[in-house]
Amino acid sequence: MAPIDLGRGGRASGTGSGAAPGTPRLVMVVVDPVRESTAALEWALSHAIVEGDDILLLHVNMPYPHNGAAGRSGPSRSSSGGSTGSPIAALLGGGGGGGSGAGADPADFMEEMCAACKARYPRARVNAERVEPATEGREAKAQTILAESQRRGVELLVIGLRRASSFFGLRSPSGSSSRGHDSTAEFLIEHSKCLCVSVQKKGQNAGYLLNTKTHKNFWLLA
Repeated sequence: MAPIDLGRGGRASGTGSGAAPGTPRLVMVVVDPVRESTAALEWALSHAIVEGDDILLLHVNMPYPHNGAAGRSGPSRSSSGGSTGSPIAALLGGGGGGGSGAGADPADFMEEMCAACKARYPRARVNAERVEPATEGREAKAQTILAESQRRGVELLVIGLRRASSFFGLRSPSGSSSRGHDSTAEFLIEHSKCLCVSVQKKGQNAGYLLNTKTHKNFWLLA
């Protein structure tokens, strides 16, 4: 399978869209206080974002039962300093104590993620915003993210994939996704006008499983 073309020389593609020099590209990363979001940000910083891009971290303030955070541990803080001073390494520092937790204040984990972005790209313009759902119902989060990405002219949308099961697969007779799928990520991939990439980290050093509209279960080494 051909590599994913992320545009402007993104390192997972080996090719670029040839955007005019000096024209900032806006990359949106959907963030929540869960490990999947941190892994998505790590991938974006390492493989998709390039110098000169603008970075937007977007969090949708969903009611707790719908935000996918129940029973999950958040991005881990560095409790002992570790062997690396990288904020993104601290966020991904493992399952030990000191984690932010599913109930973490969004401002706290978003500040940590902003710090990780600035550490990797000190000259980048990094914004973190929280928005309220634009609609109600099962697809409220996905529709809100989609509307924000279109309104802001996002060129690359990145979201963490929450489930280990096959991303594209069985659907119900009505055409809706089965419960084993991350419906928010799938909705965004299918409906985004820009390139949307879902990211799932497969172990600390095992690499990433990526999905786009044209690439299904694309394996990328760390």
